[in-house]
Amino acid sequence: MEKERHKITPASYLFLTKDNKVLLLRRYNTGYEDGKYSMIAGHVDQGESFTQCMVREAQEEAGILIKPENLTVVHIVNKYIDSERIDIFFTTDKWVGEIINKEPQKCDDLSWFDLDNLPENVIPFVKNSIECIKNKILYSEAGYKN
Repeated sequence: MEKERHKITPASYLFLTKDNKVLLLRRYNTGYEDGKYSMIAGHVDQGESFTQCMVREAQEEAGILIKPENLTVVHIVNKYIDSERIDIFFTTDKWVGEIINKEPQKCDDLSWFDLDNLPENVIPFVKNSIECIKNKILYSEAGYKN
């Protein structure tokens, strides 16, 4: 009998910056890390690429339009929380539209924070990813036991 391959949950994150500030959103009423800051992000749907997911999530969560060709991968995290996951962090300096909170039922704050003075309540792997991006570290791991 052939061994079943394990599955990894994919997600895309947007590391959006301007004037040494990063855009963060505070999760609300989601059932996961509520009250903590993360980034514009979401799970990749079946049949969707990481890039397509990021374009969709930027529109759904913040009301901005991003062209796939303007996205650059800046970090990858392989993590284990309740299952194995892989998160791709993108950045861009080109978008169309005004950033607004389009999902107030899931996010109670969408604000710019100084990259050198982040709020205390950033989700730990997100905070680590920001540090990795600042230090040009492309890949990290989180949650695995040694």
